[in-house]
Amino acid sequence: MDKTTTPHRPLDPAEDRYLVPGLIRGLQALTAFTPERREMSLSEIAREIGLSRSAAFRCVYTLTQMGYLLHDEAHKTYTLGPAVMRLGFGYLATRELVEIALPELERLRDETDWSTHLGIRDGSLVLYMLRLPSRLGLGSIVHTGSRLPAANTTMGRVLLADLDEETLVALYREDGKARGPRHASPNMAALMAQWRKDKSAEVITQIGSFEAGITSVAAPLRDMSGKVIAAINATSATKGDDTVAPAICRAVGEAAARISYLLGNS
Repeated sequence: MDKTTTPHRPLDPAEDRYLVPGLIRGLQALTAFTPERREMSLSEIAREIGLSRSAAFRCVYTLTQMGYLLHDEAHKTYTLGPAVMRLGFGYLATRELVEIALPELERLRDETDWSTHLGIRDGSLVLYMLRLPSRLGLGSIVHTGSRLPAANTTMGRVLLADLDEETLVALYREDGKARGPRHASPNMAALMAQWRKDKSAEVITQIGSFEAGITSVAAPLRDMSGKVIAAINATSATKGDDTVAPAICRAVGEAAARISYLLGNS
């Protein structure tokens, strides 16, 4: 081992009350499988995660029901299931997206002197994956990792516009249930009117309507199937009028088209 590398300490729920023991055991069970050890019995899994066979059963049963493990009843063994592959593909796709988008967002930032961002939808929120601040040093409430209401941001509106009406309504219905009555929900009539308008827009603009003094322009990123998988935007200090220069809208749209092409969209 490299002397500069510090090994991870075993996680101990007794020392950290925020740790979830069942989740730790489930992840330990999944990572016990290796290319050299592709299948294991329940007893072997139990031994790997430090539980009795009966205690490990519930963990293994749950992972099997969720598709993370496959059970071979004839041989009484388990192997990794397709849900694990979906997690891996999700991680790789997100990483690939960031790596592909980064040079184009730098180019857009340098051409416009506006800050540029990359975002994906996380339920009714937009998750900011990249932020390249303007060289003018414009401050913003947004940072990489920020989650903001999709309906109130240009990138979020771009991502919502790709949903069909049934999915959009269900999303906000479930979101409202999860948030509870004490939390304000968006006006659905206004949201639907905005969604219908956004579906036909090549770029979406906002001037000071979410973050005071900030103008934002966003456009979609599409994969090879044409599905919107992410969005980019450019933001700058509002210049005091109620319009966005056509050159900025064109630059954002062209940057989105270049990134989409690199993602396989023709």
